[in-house]
Amino acid sequence: MTFLLDEIALATARLAEAGVPSPRTDAEEIAAYVHGVRRSELHTVADADFDALFWEGVARREAREPLQHITGRAYFRYLSLEVGPGVFVPRPETEVMTGWAIERLQEMDVASPVVVDLGTGSGAIALSIAQEVALATVHAVEVDPDAYRWAKRNILEQGQGRVHLHPEDLADALPELNGQVDLVVSNPPYIPPGAIPRDPEVRDYDPHRALFGSGRDGLDEVRAVERTARRLLRPGGFVAVEHADEQGTPVYLIFSEENGWRDVRSRQDLARRDRFVTARFGQE
Repeated sequence: MTFLLDEIALATARLAEAGVPSPRTDAEEIAAYVHGVRRSELHTVADADFDALFWEGVARREAREPLQHITGRAYFRYLSLEVGPGVFVPRPETEVMTGWAIERLQEMDVASPVVVDLGTGSGAIALSIAQEVALATVHAVEVDPDAYRWAKRNILEQGQGRVHLHPEDLADALPELNGQVDLVVSNPPYIPPGAIPRDPEVRDYDPHRALFGSGRDGLDEVRAVERTARRLLRPGGFVAVEHADEQGTPVYLIFSEENGWRDVRSRQDLARRDRFVTARFGQE
């Protein structure tokens, strides 16, 4: 066993004691980042090439700073995205909703579908759709200037010219596309005001504007997504919006039949918790 692998074993124990959910993986990711190799290549790092910056990264993770802030990258579906302070780190739960959206677009009898991602953050959803739905045009909306800068960097790097970034509020975005959009997707702020996120990585590092929704129940932004989607979608278009696991029923009720919504469904994440609601607009 090499010196680096010995150090990774020690770091794993430290991170586990600190309550880090995936201590071995995180120790290896930090080691790979510091030494400029892949995780599968860690055994090839010579003892003389060990970099003590590894332990600086471990200390930051031990303090529950997000791994993605330490390495500067977040992985989402098939993407590697630049992230850091000021932007929400995309989560695996959102990958499930994104996969649902991609499947609907691939099933559509539309040559070049038009998609809107409301509150794009790092650009994870918009870029995944552009990557996996070859002829889709995606409009990514982000009003927060810090998040906008991260989205711009990722879209310039990976957007293939088919992701268009708009510095607009999700409540009144893109009036020029009214009635022309095939799918609207959103992971808006939805944590109720006064609630305290359990994970320190979320509570202490994710931007609060991306976490906490408005209104007593935190769902005013979801209501804004519903109104905007109703305005943007063509008849038969789809919407998907993420929510907290205990918000499935109230979000379901926001997409009412009286407002033209059909086939409203609560859908679950990989842990079988309610995670997002989908609906189809204005078509029997």
